[in-house]
Amino acid sequence: MSLLKRLFGLGGGGEEPGEPKPAAETEHKGFRIQAMPFKEGGQFQTCALISKEVDGEVKEHRLIRADRFAALDDAVDVSLRKAKQMIDEQGERLFG
Repeated sequence: MSLLKRLFGLGGGGEEPGEPKPAAETEHKGFRIQAMPFKEGGQFQTCALISKEVDGEVKEHRLIRADRFAALDDAVDVSLRKAKQMIDEQGERLFG
């Protein structure tokens, strides 16, 4: 439960409540990717938000992986790479 609390800003721990802020943003094949690694156990955990407008509605998919890194830059790089890989493999099926 603590993972979800931290991810969605529901827990304490001195962190500001609310949605994690994007550390980097890019587009890939018409999809918007926001790298949003978050602190977990003193390291940064891989997380990204993938979104795309489909039929006038913005669809979103949150990617969370167990990979953790000491450096934020490393977590951002892996978050973007994993999101691009998911888009390449699944495309709009991510939202289904």
